[in-house]
Amino acid sequence: MTVEEVAEESVSKDPKICFLGNYPPKECGIATFTRDLVTSMNRAFNPKLRSRVIALNDPDAHYSYDNKVIFEINRYTPEHYTNMAKTVNENPDLRIVCIQHEFGIFGGKYGEHVLYFLEEVKKPVAVTFHSVLPNPNPERKWVVKRIAEKASAIIVMAEAAVEILNRDYGIERSKIYVIHHGTPNAPFISSEQYKKKLNIDTNKTVILTFGLLSKGKGIEYMIKSLPPLVKKYPNILYIILGETHPEVRRREGEIYRNELTQLINDLGLENHVKFHNKYVTLKNLVEYILACDIYAFTNLEIAQITSGTLAYATACGRPIVSTPVVYAKELLAQDRGIVIKETKNHEEFTKALNRLLEDPIMRQNMAEAAYAFGRQMIWANVARRHLNVFNRIVKLREETTKKYPSIKLEHLKRLTDSYGCIQFAKSSIPDKSTGYTVDDNSRALMTTILHNNLFNSRISHNLSKIYLKFLEQAQTKEGNFINNFKNKDAKKDDFSQDAFGRAMFALGFTLNKAKNKKIIDRTKKIFKKGYKIINEMHSLRSKAFIIMGLYHAYKKVKDSKYVNKIKQLSNELVNQYEEHSSDEWQWFEQNLTYDNARLPEALFMAYEITKKDIYRDVAEKTLHFLSDMTFQEDELHPIGQNGWFNRSGKRAFFDQQPIDAAAMVHVYLTAYRITKDNHYYEKAVLAFNWFLGKNHLKQMLYNEGTGGCFDGLGKHALNLNQGAESTISYLLARLMLEEIKKESQDI
Repeated sequence: MTVEEVAEESVSKDPKICFLGNYPPKECGIATFTRDLVTSMNRAFNPKLRSRVIALNDPDAHYSYDNKVIFEINRYTPEHYTNMAKTVNENPDLRIVCIQHEFGIFGGKYGEHVLYFLEEVKKPVAVTFHSVLPNPNPERKWVVKRIAEKASAIIVMAEAAVEILNRDYGIERSKIYVIHHGTPNAPFISSEQYKKKLNIDTNKTVILTFGLLSKGKGIEYMIKSLPPLVKKYPNILYIILGETHPEVRRREGEIYRNELTQLINDLGLENHVKFHNKYVTLKNLVEYILACDIYAFTNLEIAQITSGTLAYATACGRPIVSTPVVYAKELLAQDRGIVIKETKNHEEFTKALNRLLEDPIMRQNMAEAAYAFGRQMIWANVARRHLNVFNRIVKLREETTKKYPSIKLEHLKRLTDSYGCIQFAKSSIPDKSTGYTVDDNSRALMTTILHNNLFNSRISHNLSKIYLKFLEQAQTKEGNFINNFKNKDAKKDDFSQDAFGRAMFALGFTLNKAKNKKIIDRTKKIFKKGYKIINEMHSLRSKAFIIMGLYHAYKKVKDSKYVNKIKQLSNELVNQYEEHSSDEWQWFEQNLTYDNARLPEALFMAYEITKKDIYRDVAEKTLHFLSDMTFQEDELHPIGQNGWFNRSGKRAFFDQQPIDAAAMVHVYLTAYRITKDNHYYEKAVLAFNWFLGKNHLKQMLYNEGTGGCFDGLGKHALNLNQGAESTISYLLARLMLEEIKKESQDI
């Protein structure tokens, strides 16, 4: 079946992806991978697209599966594969099968029994190769080629695997997609906190190796590397985490572990090497990785093309020393780790570990580089990439999602002290030295007022009081606002017209949305004081923000002077549009810079209040122009801050900022409310999906672990800091979508 034929099949009402492979409680890496991938796919796309499992069973084992497993196969019985293919063919809801392939998990020589399934199945199939071995013998090569011929797509976890499959197996590159091994979304944090949690001495420098034990893991060479290191660094503790592989334990018992124990005793390392011989849950594994200072990957199989443990350590931001396996060379390139030159050489381990132990700065830089690279590997991003591949084969569902993360204020709380909202963060840790701004505290006030309006939350109510007090203290007796506080690099008399506009917008919004009378009364006083100097503001964005503040204030107090001021400021925006626009350039200025969407948004609001058609006309023309400039194939690409977009030049694509993506969400929702045109709502959803991975990196900017948002989207990587502007921009956009949802339910 060709890709074109498959893609034209009709979509069932309840489409499902079926993953075929091992599944817990079976203990193996493929089982864990399948469970985590299914879980992440369901979290992102269920109920409109459900992921289910066909589990491979051993004839002498009985597993108590969860409800994701809908079918089972005896892996040694060919008829089971054939019958299962027929069952899949007859089920209209099963749209695609994704086989998790490892040679040893299927019956027959080189796992050839899987071909019985592939020969009979009529539904499209994607195959994930967890092992790709170079220089195959003729029998292995035949099996792999036959699998590839029957598959509509092949997924691998390293670029090197693409080269091997093409060179050694003759498989066309166009059929192969690289999706990195999935990983948990762990925080970037020092090891001390998790050492305490696991009752590990915080004075110890912890080196960790994890995995099911068996010969070939190479742990003996790591142990042999330690004697000269512990003399120099007596606080070293090497933890070997994981039980013996169940298959090995059945055949050999604990021979390998006993040999390692004897080696430890012979070298006098009893106080420096500890076994944690136990089954480890995913949560517990991540805690151990976060508790270590260096991760040691010791495997001896040079051709290894993927490793869950190595991927996990990278995504957790840990410095890594690895044997020269193919996967490590690719994963740890560009100073993301150290790959030793040869296996079975303990002196190589000694030298590499010594480099890291004697250079804390090198360790930190390596950790940061690994963590940044690992963001593409978290399960939410891996799920989205799988859907992208599946959609190339058969249209399952739109990759734009209306299933949003739950709303969390944890990171906003973390950024807030009794004075206000701190401006920047290093990773997720607030950097108090950067001080506080009216810009951020104005946005934070809107966020918490809206949150309290929707959820009647005591937490957001208390936070809003802090931000309102900050604006009170920032306002001068004349009515302006000093933008920067407690920032040593800012001028003491740092006034910003945009900050004034944002403050007035936040105050008007608070008047309209707040429920607490004391907050409303305090807000009125600040707003009234600021109103007196509105005519001193000349910045276009300041005028737009003021219009939006007046719009909300008028909704509450119905004062006609607010309408008159809205008209005055809106006319000034229209005049700017008429001066600078042309058929090719429908905009207010000669440049597209930051927070662009606020200009048409203000005119939509002005139209609602005044019913002057010119405001709606200019709002729609400029919004359509901005949309054309920032959307490519239903994917948002905000104007990049590295050069912006001058009318006579080329637009900058990077770095893209959360504030601009959020502003697009706001303007589309405002346009939808006012015009009732559903097209605007769909555009808001598309824009919000930028935060959730519908962007050129296919990576989430929202950090579900912290509740924060990364500060920017670069050409090759995310800015991993989670400051106030980005986090609040995300939260406010998310809350506005929630408000629209609630309004539609109330109608």
